[in-house]
Amino acid sequence: MDSIEAAVIGGGVVGLAVGRALAMQGMQTLVFERHARPGQETTSRNSGVIHSGIYYPAGSLKATLCIQGRELLYSFCEARGIAHRRCGKIVVAGESQVGALQALYKRGIGNGVVDLDLLDRAQVAKLEPAVACAAGLLSPSTGIIDVHELLLTLLADLESHGGALLLRSVVESAKVAGDDVVLQVSSGGTTSELRCRWLINCAGLSAPQMLRLIEGYPPQRLRQAFYAKGSYFACQGVRPFKRLIYPLPNAAGLGIHATLDLDGTTRFGPDVEWVTEPDYSVDPARVESFYAAIREYWPDLPQGSLQPAYAGVRPKLVGPASAAADFEIETRDAHGVARLINLLGIESPGLTASLAIAECVAGVVSADA
Repeated sequence: MDSIEAAVIGGGVVGLAVGRALAMQGMQTLVFERHARPGQETTSRNSGVIHSGIYYPAGSLKATLCIQGRELLYSFCEARGIAHRRCGKIVVAGESQVGALQALYKRGIGNGVVDLDLLDRAQVAKLEPAVACAAGLLSPSTGIIDVHELLLTLLADLESHGGALLLRSVVESAKVAGDDVVLQVSSGGTTSELRCRWLINCAGLSAPQMLRLIEGYPPQRLRQAFYAKGSYFACQGVRPFKRLIYPLPNAAGLGIHATLDLDGTTRFGPDVEWVTEPDYSVDPARVESFYAAIREYWPDLPQGSLQPAYAGVRPKLVGPASAAADFEIETRDAHGVARLINLLGIESPGLTASLAIAECVAGVVSADA
């Protein structure tokens, strides 16, 4: 039976970042990805935004790792030539929402996002003439990134330090065997066994289901996966904004916002649709709710300018009736299984936090060496 030091399940941005960090510590590392290319699920189906860290409860993993990860990601992009732009963002509020906007400002400042500015109507109009609002919150440290370039750079680092990404490879089961974990891995129609010292579950949408395949994982800690689908529509023919424009967040996400591609193309989304299984189709009929939501802050949106683009699915640990859950980085202290780390509920700001999450996992591993 072949043996390695670390096995990472999931080849999205977080899985590749974790694999890279472990390989850079000198560990023999394999990353298993069930699809034909890395990052085909959550990583490539979001807004591609580097978040500043204003939304999340003080002291939460989302707040801490977003802010740490933001700076790590900007530095990584600059050092490695990954296309990105610190374009900034304005969160906008109507007359009845000014109090909520001020509360968001205070939360962001409390989280350590110190470059925020509250703007009145005239100040927003000077920066973004197309925007209609009563007030705005400017976040200069928000940016956008070429996610594909980021994935390729993480993969290059993984491989240059002796690791590898195995595509079309599915971890079917795992069981503890002494101080190691034995995996059953299927690939190319065959199944083989692999022994590893560390197993890192970065399976994203499938991470909760993966827990059921790990022999010895306590059944009382099993949890249900919830899926919040979000559709995006591209804006054809006009480029109204220089910055990202966001409404105030809602219970399930950050609202239908305007984001930019690096070439300046504007996209809007995501909305929220709770589904029982991941589904990446875009229903053209949803466009009417997009027009209504966008015209709250861009009243001159031309009719007929929105076209279906793509959809993504956020991995949620709680359903629509519950407040958003924090990230979970679940170690032996929580579940009792030696050398198993589960990354659960890694939704937004997972892209921004990816390098910080990887540092956290690598720290747990090195502390147990």
